[in-house]
Amino acid sequence: MAIVVTLNPELEALLRDKAARQGQDVGLVASELLARVLEWEEQDSEEAIKGIQQGLDDFEAGQFRSFQEFADEQRRKYSNRHKG
Repeated sequence: MAIVVTLNPELEALLRDKAARQGQDVGLVASELLARVLEWEEQDSEEAIKGIQQGLDDFEAGQFRSFQEFADEQRRKYSNRHKG
């Protein structure tokens, strides 16, 4: 089954340039890029779910801290980055 996708001229030009640089068909390059994005999105979702589950497991086991402790840590962490 073929799927037709309409790209704006700028995106089409970028895709055609990439295909030309790789010496590949533009359709193949588009397909590979889409496959990579979908794979990354699935992996990202799985990691997020694992992180949420770990947080729930920790909470149920009594391993948690107050929001104030978390906020204080974040403030320290990010205020040190800006003191360059």
